Amino acid sequence: MARVLIVGAGLTGSLCAALIRKEAPRPVHLAVWDEAGDSGGRMTTARSPYNPQSTVDLGAQYITCTPHYAKQHQSFYDDLLALGILKPLTSPIEGMVMKEGDYNFVAPQGVSSIIKHYLEESGADVYFRHCVTQINLRNDKWEVSKEKGPPELFDIVVLTMPVPQILQLQGDVANLISKCQRQQLESVSYSSRYALGLFYEAGTKIDVPWAGQYITSNPCIRFISIDNKKRNIESSEIGPSLVVHTTVPFGVTHLEHSTEAVQEVIFQHLEGILPGLPRPVATKCQKWRHSQVTNAAVNSHGQLTLHLKPFLVCGGDAFTQSNFDGCVTSARCVLEALKNHV
Repeated sequence: MARVLIVGAGLTGSLCAALIRKEAPRPVHLAVWDEAGDSGGRMTTARSPYNPQSTVDLGAQYITCTPHYAKQHQSFYDDLLALGILKPLTSPIEGMVMKEGDYNFVAPQGVSSIIKHYLEESGADVYFRHCVTQINLRNDKWEVSKEKGPPELFDIVVLTMPVPQILQLQGDVANLISKCQRQQLESVSYSSRYALGLFYEAGTKIDVPWAGQYITSNPCIRFISIDNKKRNIESSEIGPSLVVHTTVPFGVTHLEHSTEAVQEVIFQHLEGILPGLPRPVATKCQKWRHSQVTNAAVNSHGQLTLHLKPFLVCGGDAFTQSNFDGCVTSARCVLEALKNHV
C-alpha cells in the first residue's frame, strides 16, 4: 500500500486527502501533518477558553461562490449545504461588494468545520505539531524529517503549506527543485495582516445593526464581524464573539512586533470605532504572515510537480487564488497529477 503524506491541514490539504481516499485507483495509507495545534490553516476557528461553544473565525469569514464556480464545483457546495456545514449568509454585512450572480455562505460551526469534515471523510491519520524540516531521497522513497521525533518514509508527498515554507525545506528537496521551478515558487507573494478574536460573557449585548462591517477610514482596522450574529446564532448561554481583521499596510508595518503590543493597538482603534464596547473575558490574537496570495505562481495550473519518481507535488492557493474555489481547483489538479503515481 502506497504511503502518502500531505503536509498542511488547511482546506487544500484536507480536500486532497478526501479526494485521494475517494478517487485513488488503489488503496493508500494517508497521513496529514501540520505544524499547528489544530486543523484549519487560514480557515481556523478559535474557541473561548471559558466556553468551547463560543467560537470565532480568525481567517476566512464567509465563502463567496461566483456563477462560474457554482457550476464547476456544484457537487462540493451541494454536499456542504446538505450536511449543514455551510448555509446561506443572510445577516447584514455593511460595505460588502456584491457582484451579480454571487452567493455568500457561512459555516454555522465555524469555517474550520469544513476542514474537519474533509479530514474525517479522508480517514487519514492526522498529526499536529509536526513541523517538516527536511525531505531526502532514500531508495525511491521520501524520507521526511520533522522538528521532533524520527524521520518517516513515504512513497508520495504533497506539500500544501505556504510557498516560503516550501522554499525553506532542507535536504535533497532543495537541490531537486529546478531553476525554473524555483523562479515559479519565488514569484508567489502574500499579504500580511492580524486578526483579533474577542470573547464575551453570556448576556453581553453588542448593540450594532450589522453582523459585519468593512471599515474604509481606519489605518488599522479593515473588517469587524460579530461572529455569532454573522452565523445567525443567538443564545442566552453563549456570549457573543467578535473578530477584527487589520488592514494589510498595518499588518506589514507591525509584522515583527509582539502580538501583545499589536493587540493593544488594535483595541485602541476598535474603541474609536465602537466606543463603550464591553471588556472581553478572553482574546486570541493571530498573526497571518501569509494571509492571502497577491501573486500566484506563474504558469502553475493549480499545482507544481517537483519530482516524478518518487512523486512530490505542491498545491494550494499559491497556484490558483486565495478563496474556497481556488483551493478546490488546486486539490483537484493535485489529484489528477497524482493518479498516475498511486
